Amino acid sequence: MKIQGYRDPGRGLRLHLNENTGGCSPRVLDALARLQATDIAAYPAYTELVLACARLFDVDPDWLLLTNGLDEGLLMAAVGHIARPRIHDAETIVPLPAFDPYPNATAAVGATAVRVPPGPGFAFPTEAVIRAISPRTRMIFLNTPNNPTGQLIPIVDLERIAAAAPHAIVLIDEAYIEFGGETFLPRLRDYPNVLVGRTFSKAYGLAGMRVGVVIGQPQALDAVREVTLPFNINVVAMVATLAALEDREFLPRYAAQVAESRHRLYAACDRLGLEYWRSAANFVLVRVGDAAPLVVEALAAKGVHVRDRSRDPHTPGCIRITAGMLPHTDAAIDALESVAALKGSR
Repeated sequence: MKIQGYRDPGRGLRLHLNENTGGCSPRVLDALARLQATDIAAYPAYTELVLACARLFDVDPDWLLLTNGLDEGLLMAAVGHIARPRIHDAETIVPLPAFDPYPNATAAVGATAVRVPPGPGFAFPTEAVIRAISPRTRMIFLNTPNNPTGQLIPIVDLERIAAAAPHAIVLIDEAYIEFGGETFLPRLRDYPNVLVGRTFSKAYGLAGMRVGVVIGQPQALDAVREVTLPFNINVVAMVATLAALEDREFLPRYAAQVAESRHRLYAACDRLGLEYWRSAANFVLVRVGDAAPLVVEALAAKGVHVRDRSRDPHTPGCIRITAGMLPHTDAAIDALESVAALKGSR
């Protein structure tokens, strides 16, 4: 049976989709409990949430578009800048390894994805990306920190790429930036061809609500706004996001847990002799070898669900482990240590 989305792994620790393992702020649940029947029956008005997001990101409200998860923003950016103007033979540039919606959005609008492999140790291939820019390039997807590696793209490299492709939209996906790294937002005024994507799914624990934003100067954002449906965010998600933003202590507290969890995962990998990459996101990519699918199955049998990345030719033998609340990380480490003998199996 073909069901959209990811398969539900069942009971256990969900460390496979980079979700907030501690859940959302209690203020979100309180706000949802106060919803009335008439709130649900009415179409949502977005002004309050747009203004709250504009304050959070320190941008003009006209530079911000709410999207149904950042995934919708990625797709609508491709529709607005490639499909709607009916640009033929369009190309996008997708540095690898990449988040699936980048090539998916490219295919959806009939464009061709130019895939650029990473440098040694997943170093970002800045020069190769710039060499790949051509008159056919209409969009460049840049993910910092990268999913699945957790590696950051230096700000100077983001600026170089944006300057090298003034005819293209450079979409900088900052879905994990709250966990480490420098946002591009303060530089947005200097780059009219850049769109920055943010989400409330990860750090704020609202993945089930599906709320993201795309931020950019009107000349880049208006084309996206024109193809985005008017009531794309439901009222429950809107109320939840507003409540999440009111809790100023929630995000730094959780980000601190994530940072410590990453260090505990590094230490565990060092003990087990596993290769890993230091991450600026809420996950760690670990190479367990040819037996990666067996390791994933063994961990699932112990109630710990991680992401199998071994089928991607750019991350062979790798799994990705969400770094969240410390008790959850400790449980994952215990399970990983108990199945570590499988890492050399074939």
